[in-house]
Amino acid sequence: MLRLGLALSLLLTAALPAAAQEQRRPSHCIAIADAAPGLRYLHKAAWTDPVPEYSVRLHYISHASFLIQTRGGLEAVTDFTGFIGNADLIPDVVTMNHAHDTHWTANPDPAIPHVLPGWGAFGEGIEHHLDLGEMLVRNVSTDIRSPMGGTEEKGNSIFVFEVEGLCIGHLGHLHHEPNDAQYAALGRLDVLMVPVDGGYTMGLDAMVRVVDRLKSSVILPMHWFSGASLNRFLDDVSDRFVIDRRDGPELVIGLRDLPSRPTVIVLQPTWLRD
Repeated sequence: MLRLGLALSLLLTAALPAAAQEQRRPSHCIAIADAAPGLRYLHKAAWTDPVPEYSVRLHYISHASFLIQTRGGLEAVTDFTGFIGNADLIPDVVTMNHAHDTHWTANPDPAIPHVLPGWGAFGEGIEHHLDLGEMLVRNVSTDIRSPMGGTEEKGNSIFVFEVEGLCIGHLGHLHHEPNDAQYAALGRLDVLMVPVDGGYTMGLDAMVRVVDRLKSSVILPMHWFSGASLNRFLDDVSDRFVIDRRDGPELVIGLRDLPSRPTVIVLQPTWLRD
């Protein structure tokens, strides 16, 4: 059971005024994508630097956790475990999934304004549509395997972050290929964070089919425990994706000229440090 800190955060999120609920902007990712200007890469960025205009910074922290930063100062952490490094940072938003305890915490800092679990009561799922002006965070529920070998329906969430015209998707602990309705609810995803462990989530053949179906411009592998599964994933998509291995954990992207070919960018996980 989630403890008091998470319960309070959920109550605060659920208690948004009715006027704020009505003013939420619709998703621009679900609409059919126009021919848009593309992705601009700035290689020498640090998470403490200002985010350039019309851009978003992504920092691969560890495992399935990414820091997403906006130019206006909003910060979100995916699959938040309660530890992101020794940095004195209180994110504005954290998302969590509970297939394993490496994807969530029962004790999020009560100072975090918005704590978004990817599950609700068993089998019922949960729905988030958090509009912070510069960032819209929403989710699409999927099923997970339960500890006893069954299925927990709607026990995982694919979270989508809409920032600066970009649609950024995080597959969480995905255990099955989405159905047509789930794909439609996801809409356009320009940047996709994909678990490539090959078994703890689902087999690489199935995960590659998900990647191919979503047709994202940029793929960020995550949730890899050794170079073996990562390299297998890269081999499986190398005939249709450009492979770009980076030495560091960070990527700054802006909506400019989309790459002529979809690209897999391998970032190196690094804890946040002041």
